[in-house]
Amino acid sequence: MSARVLVVDDILPNVKLLEAKLASEYYDVLTATSGLEALEKVKNESPDIVLLDVMMPGMDGFEVCQKIKSNPAYAHIPVVMVTALTDATDRVRGLEAGADDFLSKPLNDTALMARVRSLVRLKMTVDEWRVRENTASQLGVTEENKSAMDESYEGANVLMVEDQSYDSDKVSQALVKDKDTVTIVETGSEAMQKIMAERFDLMIVSLNLDAEDGLRLCSHLRSTERTRSIPILMVAAEDDMSRIAHGLEIGAHDYILRPIDGNELLARVRTQVRRKRFQERLKSSYEISLSMALTDSLTGLYNRRYFDVHFHKLLQKNETSRKPLGVLMVDIDKFKAVNDTYGHGVGDEILKEFARRIQDKLRGFDMVARLGGEEFVILLPDVTEEMAHTVAERLRSAIADEPFKCAVPEGQLSITTSLGGTILQEGTQATPEEVLKQADDSLYEAKEGGRNASYFHGKGRLEPDDHQSEPRMFLE
Repeated sequence: MSARVLVVDDILPNVKLLEAKLASEYYDVLTATSGLEALEKVKNESPDIVLLDVMMPGMDGFEVCQKIKSNPAYAHIPVVMVTALTDATDRVRGLEAGADDFLSKPLNDTALMARVRSLVRLKMTVDEWRVRENTASQLGVTEENKSAMDESYEGANVLMVEDQSYDSDKVSQALVKDKDTVTIVETGSEAMQKIMAERFDLMIVSLNLDAEDGLRLCSHLRSTERTRSIPILMVAAEDDMSRIAHGLEIGAHDYILRPIDGNELLARVRTQVRRKRFQERLKSSYEISLSMALTDSLTGLYNRRYFDVHFHKLLQKNETSRKPLGVLMVDIDKFKAVNDTYGHGVGDEILKEFARRIQDKLRGFDMVARLGGEEFVILLPDVTEEMAHTVAERLRSAIADEPFKCAVPEGQLSITTSLGGTILQEGTQATPEEVLKQADDSLYEAKEGGRNASYFHGKGRLEPDDHQSEPRMFLE
């Protein structure tokens, strides 16, 4: 997963060391040596994450973080404060300023890289919902959104999995201050029973359970539909850093080390509750407001009206984000013959199932719209050329490999699709019409080439056997 990291430190050797570590992991690294320079880079360079030193002359890291998080235009950018300070009071101050984490020097490389990757993944999801809500705002169907720091954090419903009463009692006592409701269970099976019966804002999971592997429980929670969006705060010992890093990789949101400091716990819980409520508000207000005006009533996909505005905004963002954008035009082969032979009722069944299969094979922040009739378009943000090719072939196979069940005498129909794609490279300036024409021309080639095929601008026909593996990005 590519990302742009802004490293801020007034000591040049520290900057160079972090820059080298991040560059070795193929991150695009920006640097700043003062608070004012950092704020300028945040404004003009759109980093995906900020690694921010605390002790700087003039404007220290706490003030820089506060300024970033108080501006709705930048508040979604994760900030990790990096410092030699080790006192819990300093960590709490950083978290209360809006920092997403507080790492102490000397840095543990494993923890640092895992933290960067996990926060970038979270930002990608928030970014897509922010773009969509901004699109809706331009169309006059939602209000201007605020930042996560404006969300309330009190009254959260928290589920803790911990078999040591000393730690569970300390958590309960700390969270009383925010009027949180804390439910304590000792095993994963008890936790799943509670989750099926109640809605929780946060899960706190011990990685040091006696009877089971807390890390495996975290993995199960991330892979289960009902618990996938619940933030997870891990509790672990200092020598568990490799397991903590693994937990962040599989989708846990944060961690706190034993012995638990009540104030630090409170600050970390507030961060996760705010973020969850912010994302839920973005998603809820967006979906409710747009469900009628900007979605296709048959398939539930976005319609042409929404797509035109959203695509224009993505192209604007692409000019500064330095991340490629994939565009796929998709068409159901010989769909007119289906309508003419079996009627529009069967045609509607095919369209609905076609839309479902496409959505099932895409990431949550990809976008698919029905342009009209049997024609669809898919936008793939932050995707490499190889990934886009593999996704196109995966979509084609998902349609062709399994017949569509529908109300015909045979009970099912074999359906195929043709796809035309193009990749807009990072920083490229192009109009929506130019990009769509490239994809549409490739779709025309696919139709002329015999259908049930994927063609890309500048590439031609894709050979199915060359694009069978699942791209890592789409497995996360």
